[in-house]
Amino acid sequence: MFLKKEGFPEEDELVICTVTKVQFHSVFCNLDEYDKGAMIHISEVSPGRIRNIRDFVVEGKKVVCKVLRINKEKGHIDLSLRRVTESQRRAKVDEVKQEQKAEKIIEFVAKGNNIELKKFFDDISSKVLKKYLSIYEFFQEVASDPKSIDILKLEKKIAKNLEEAVKLRIKEVQVQIEGKLKLTSYEPNGVEIVKEAIKKAQDIGKESISIKYLGGGNYHIQVKAKDYKEAESILKDSTESAIDFVSEGEGEGAFVRQEA
Repeated sequence: MFLKKEGFPEEDELVICTVTKVQFHSVFCNLDEYDKGAMIHISEVSPGRIRNIRDFVVEGKKVVCKVLRINKEKGHIDLSLRRVTESQRRAKVDEVKQEQKAEKIIEFVAKGNNIELKKFFDDISSKVLKKYLSIYEFFQEVASDPKSIDILKLEKKIAKNLEEAVKLRIKEVQVQIEGKLKLTSYEPNGVEIVKEAIKKAQDIGKESISIKYLGGGNYHIQVKAKDYKEAESILKDSTESAIDFVSEGEGEGAFVRQEA
């Protein structure tokens, strides 16, 4: 990773580590993001009794740990492996992969424009991290709003190359909301009326909406959009359109939002 964090991590922070040495009662690691040494006591490797510590960690293995204690004066950092949940581990690994993808994009553009990589990376990160939590987060915004790249103040050609590389490799940020729509028509041609109501909902949502039949007059509706405001608007307009259509005759409808 090009980006190295300065100072010490915070207590309870999740960190990516590379195991450097395994002893009988302890494991020594290097914090990849901080380039500092740390230690995991055997009691923090795994819950329960450990017969052989090497069943859990070996030299060279990358692990996600939680920071337990920090002694800045002595430079000691104590970690826990067992207190990291599977979902936390996946989230941290995904975060690192995203930053690596962002770094690869910068490397690609630097190479294509004969720019010194480290200088190019430092210039971008110094501007981006004043406003964004990560370079990947910034690139996500660039993918949906190319004007965001203006904060980098790059030459026009380089900015265009970077924008194209970002759009090629990073998808726009999307949020997702969903719920269940129930439609009933008592007209002789009720089936056709309900089908038409669903078509109206689909036409409003277009590519942003997905509607699947669940049976018994129930439909699962899912909306994806760039932000929750837009998603909520599409969901509201689509479901109300379908309900209003069946309600004009001998019919009724209802929508129940599914909470995350």
